[in-house]
Amino acid sequence: MSLAYALLIGVLFATGSFLLMNRSLTRIILGVAMIGNGINVLIVTVSSRPGGAPIVGETDTTDSVPQALVLTAIVIGFALIAFMLALAWRNWTIDGNDIVEDDVEDRRVARRKDES
Repeated sequence: MSLAYALLIGVLFATGSFLLMNRSLTRIILGVAMIGNGINVLIVTVSSRPGGAPIVGETDTTDSVPQALVLTAIVIGFALIAFMLALAWRNWTIDGNDIVEDDVEDRRVARRKDES
């Protein structure tokens, strides 16, 4: 793994983690997307050495399984981000903002549990 890929993966993970710690749903969605892309780059980078296309009879080919896994991860990540965007849109239309608020009922249940 070259230094440039390692730096790219580190920046994607660090930025994604920073964005996940915010209360805005838009930033949380961007953080999930960045961490997902960082994982995909990591899998492709460390999966195998570069080689030729896996054609019958050829030698010195690369493994196609990590590429298939990353393609599947991209599709699943896209579906997850689309679902999260739908939730953010619904929150925006109901409340007028995309801030994740504290759950008041959850705090009440925790207080009752502590009192007993």
